[in-house]
Amino acid sequence: MSSTTDHKVIINALYDDDDVLLKGVKDVRAKGYHVEEVYSPFPVHGLDHAMGLAPTRIGTAAFFYGLLGLSTAIAITYWMMIVDWPMNIGGKPSFTWGYNMPAFVPIMFELTVFFAAHLMVWTFFFRNGIYPGRKRLNPDPRTTDDKFLMEVELTGDREELMTLLKETGAIEISEKTDQNA
Repeated sequence: MSSTTDHKVIINALYDDDDVLLKGVKDVRAKGYHVEEVYSPFPVHGLDHAMGLAPTRIGTAAFFYGLLGLSTAIAITYWMMIVDWPMNIGGKPSFTWGYNMPAFVPIMFELTVFFAAHLMVWTFFFRNGIYPGRKRLNPDPRTTDDKFLMEVELTGDREELMTLLKETGAIEISEKTDQNA
């Protein structure tokens, strides 16, 4: 036996202009509704702020991934050129990493960039749940071409929300039930 509290109702509002969508998100949030998600064919400047999303921490992650790459480069060059197989190249002493460090700058730079870039991509995939075999989440395929869709959680009067969405410029409004809530 299931009760009506086992699921939430999501209202989908379709827009055909990004500026109208942005104003609609602001108006809907100003009325106290929670905007679950917005689907867009391209990034809309200011949408994250209008939805009330927290600032991204990907820059901080990139910094620490770069430090990991730099540390790896230093450890690898120290191990290979000082400990494992010391070589006298150009008369430089092989017993200290510091004297040989200028020769290792390209390696340190490349591994810093390599780690930061690749680990940021994997972080993006993980955070957004993008992986092979995942069920499609986009509720309307038109949002990959020229339409914008706002998902709003219904928390009050259905007719009031529908009227608000029409006033904000929605060209099409539909409803779905999320059974996983």
